[in-house]
Amino acid sequence: MPTLVHEFAWPDRVVIGTIGAPGARTFYLQVRAGAQLVSIALEKQQSSLLAEKIDEILDQLITIEGNPFSVPTSTPIELVDNDPLESVQEQFRTGAMGLGWDPATAQVVIEAYPIGDSDTDPEDEGFSGDGAEAPEMLLVRMPVGTARAFTKRTREVVGAGRPLCPLCGYPMDPDGHVCTPPGL
Repeated sequence: MPTLVHEFAWPDRVVIGTIGAPGARTFYLQVRAGAQLVSIALEKQQSSLLAEKIDEILDQLITIEGNPFSVPTSTPIELVDNDPLESVQEQFRTGAMGLGWDPATAQVVIEAYPIGDSDTDPEDEGFSGDGAEAPEMLLVRMPVGTARAFTKRTREVVGAGRPLCPLCGYPMDPDGHVCTPPGL
């Protein structure tokens, strides 16, 4: 069965955002091009690592003599996107992800695949008549400036969670926090 590919070659918007209170947030990678809008859930750690690895790719490209891809060293101000997520309808929860660079178009490429779930009910939507779930993936290509803006926002979103306890270093809940400082 063919894979359903949600492909965005030159997206209007690529952002990480959250829904929920700190400590109970769900992270989403949301991509829009025109009327096409896809939101996929992912873990906080996946979001953080994605931003880190994109920055690594861009920083390596800057070191190429003459910087032929015109990679910005910081986020272009006109590409900053602090708007909330648009209407979220989760397409899938992300399992494996791939990250790459396409020198032909000077774009960062993100691939995201759903978590494989063998316990899924075959009567759920998304199953074909033979009982196998229709495979799908998200494929996003974004220019270098958009990629820098994406990483800046992602780092801010990830860092906007619960404050860390100055004694134990673990996140503190709004309802209080009980900890044992190291060494006691």
